[in-house]
Amino acid sequence: MEYYNFPLKQHIGVASLPLVKVGQFVRRGQLIGEKPKGNLGSNIYSSIDGKVTTVTTEYIEIEKSCESSHDKYIRLKAEDPLELIEEAGIVGLGGAGFPTYAKLSKPLKLGGTVIVNAAECEPILSHNILSIEKKAEKIIRGLQIAMKITNAEHGVVAIKEKNTKAVEALKEATSNHSIEISLLSDMYPMGEERAIIREVKGKLLEVNQLPFEINSIVINAETAYRIYEAVDEKKPLIDKDITVAGKLKGELIQVFEDVPIGTKVKSLIDKAGGCQSEYGEIIMGGPFTGKRTSLEAAVVKTTGGIIVTETFLKGPDKLGLLVCACGEDKERLLEMAESMGSEVVGIEYCKHAKQVKQGYKCENPGICPGQVQKVMALKKAGAKAILISNCSDCTNTVMSCAPKLELQVHHCTDSALRAVNHRLIRKLKSS
Repeated sequence: MEYYNFPLKQHIGVASLPLVKVGQFVRRGQLIGEKPKGNLGSNIYSSIDGKVTTVTTEYIEIEKSCESSHDKYIRLKAEDPLELIEEAGIVGLGGAGFPTYAKLSKPLKLGGTVIVNAAECEPILSHNILSIEKKAEKIIRGLQIAMKITNAEHGVVAIKEKNTKAVEALKEATSNHSIEISLLSDMYPMGEERAIIREVKGKLLEVNQLPFEINSIVINAETAYRIYEAVDEKKPLIDKDITVAGKLKGELIQVFEDVPIGTKVKSLIDKAGGCQSEYGEIIMGGPFTGKRTSLEAAVVKTTGGIIVTETFLKGPDKLGLLVCACGEDKERLLEMAESMGSEVVGIEYCKHAKQVKQGYKCENPGICPGQVQKVMALKKAGAKAILISNCSDCTNTVMSCAPKLELQVHHCTDSALRAVNHRLIRKLKSS
């Protein structure tokens, strides 16, 4: 028996309301959790045929039927494109999961721009680029739908220049359309929304500003593809492309397309060959911003990666933390420090990290203001090494001073990158 779990809150906004009862048989594409009317949220659909085994205010569990067919689903009923996107339950698939219908519901002014973020910003993750290589025309179709809904005059796809095959696929797909391809450098966090706006529009937004304030909207590449599915194929959001990587018995990095939402992490790892006997932790997300998860956790709408990391290196007895708004937060670094067996003696924040509501945002994502002062403060606090979550440029500046102070540097991405034999985030390569 295979069980699928559907959390009723997989997005920014309020939780969905359960519509099914224990013992009820549901079909793939059937609405099982409804967005409360008048509230920001999203519908939840069953991604399988099966019998409902558990219903709570937090999740629904369904036992998959052996007759479940991946190719069949209950089609959406709406006709209007924006209504279809709302009915489908589409949210941002590259970040926190902001409901897409809400992002597209207010028309842009004359000269407005919709940007597809195809940066695939996090190292290791590769499902978006593979999708572009294989389905560029459908992603461009999703962009065109978003442009029509918002009255945008301009469309842009922002993608790292290094992804040459995907860039060529986009050029072919846009050859008969007035859509621009904007090439990005290979640095983290080049895919952060405000970094995308800075590179494409030449405008640096304040930490509390949204792209709409400069007449622009940014959507993720997979979000654009799922918009195409909802409008042209009447398909609800029930599948997710995911990168599975790390200490696997199979290939180190694998991409699984159209994974049914609700799939257990263990099931997905098993399909990738299973975990090696020793590993550090399992991350849901990317190396920079992913969170520790468990084998029993479920794939949700915003899941982009499952990474089985290398075992943690033994840390020093006294460790300092340098927190960057572009990477892991303080709580996550404290969790990692505990796994390293180290006592945390000091915590500092990057000078560009500005508090916004409950979290932090970088004043100028990927552009470092210098970290010497912060590193020296951690040294003074008694740290023998530092654990950092800095972006590429900030890490580069840390490496210009920490070794001179006899401080070893650990990065929040190290265990994930070691698991796939990836170059560690340290000094930038000289051009």
